[in-house]
Amino acid sequence: MANMMLVIEDEPLLGSELQRYYQRNGWETMWVQDIASAEKLLLEDALEPLAVICDMNLPDGNGLDLLERVAQKIAKSEWVFLTGYGGVSDSVRALRLGAFDFLTKPCDQSRLDVVIAGAARSARAQRRIQDTVAAHAQQFSEGSFIGSSSAASQVRGMLKQLANVPFSALLITGETGTGKGLAAKILHHGSTRNDGPLVEINCAALPRDLLESELFGHEAGAFTGAKALRHGLLEQAHGGSLFLDEVGEMNVELQAKLLSAIEERKFRRLGGNREIHVDIQIIAATNQDLERRIRAGNFRADLFHRLAVFQLELPALRTRKEDLADLVPKFIEEYNIKAGKRVSEVSEEAWERLRKHEWPGNVRELRNIVERCVLFSNDEDFPAEWLQLGPSTAEAEQDHKMSLCEGLAIGLPLDGTMRLDDMDRYIIATALARNERNVTATARALGTTRETIRYRISKYGL
Repeated sequence: MANMMLVIEDEPLLGSELQRYYQRNGWETMWVQDIASAEKLLLEDALEPLAVICDMNLPDGNGLDLLERVAQKIAKSEWVFLTGYGGVSDSVRALRLGAFDFLTKPCDQSRLDVVIAGAARSARAQRRIQDTVAAHAQQFSEGSFIGSSSAASQVRGMLKQLANVPFSALLITGETGTGKGLAAKILHHGSTRNDGPLVEINCAALPRDLLESELFGHEAGAFTGAKALRHGLLEQAHGGSLFLDEVGEMNVELQAKLLSAIEERKFRRLGGNREIHVDIQIIAATNQDLERRIRAGNFRADLFHRLAVFQLELPALRTRKEDLADLVPKFIEEYNIKAGKRVSEVSEEAWERLRKHEWPGNVRELRNIVERCVLFSNDEDFPAEWLQLGPSTAEAEQDHKMSLCEGLAIGLPLDGTMRLDDMDRYIIATALARNERNVTATARALGTTRETIRYRISKYGL
């Protein structure tokens, strides 16, 4: 009920007056005179008051004992205690149990009105938070990882198990677009930390200095431009989860500081001296082979082993194409709702082209393609002409052979006169030159990511 109040008061004159007063002011008010009646209303009749005005000492017990018994079993309510002779210990216990306020009788009505208004605002806000948490828990259950293949079933099973484990750190691996961000949300919202924040950052999107400030925060004056104190993402994630996407791109020096923060559960802001303690779980994700990066000296082995307490690998879509039958209708339904469309029929031609495609961009690529097709649809039919999937694998191989014939190959000596790193540098430099130093075009030509090309440019001083 939107404005329900429960008054628990054994003095008939005060109880009836409070009931009449708050009813006149828009509250649906119920008044009982003992703990047994209140407990029946709250637990058996499922009454959900926003505010409870409760006398401390009642004929059949103490109001604080009642709050302690029912607080975890009912919808969020704010309790205001009234007492004629309360001590410091009672007020301390009331606040420890989560009471909103503790007032001494006789209490001025205007003061009580202010307290009740604040209690109602607080209860509404906390109920909105509870509703949001419940909605996220439903939206991001393990069933959100869609697919009937054995690979998808195994992932769901692992997600369900991991959500019930109070892990300190976890590493999600898989190609770009396989759903690492979705898996992180499932793990957070399915865990006991679901009422805490989920804070996300892409480690490849920020330069080293800015990433350090984002993670750890800074004090005012810590560096040029730091005009005010900034709380870092580690602080913001306190009580919840921190999702480090593309963790393989993080600078090695910053990795050491992150490892210390994970191990010690404390850190200092940039320019600060005070240690800040945090309670967080770390969910990291990468599309790279971190063990190979360790061998190359680009990732710390100790951080890898600390993050990989649990490791979850997500399968590529090309290895579970049978899941297209589940994913495509789901995405069509989603974009029908968003765009006000009514697509319902997918032709056999469209299915055949979807099944033949190798899906280098995985589920993200599929989602984008379905969105385009739904947006450009004119009726119930899924428009296959808007799939634009590009050549098949056989056609791509033929195009590659043709490109070699057209002089697009790079020649490298295999007689030991050129080291592997030199070959790598030469390939990157040549590809950059042929693509007029366009990083995106170079990455596409070499079949890798822009972040990888940027890293090689920095590594080789190109």
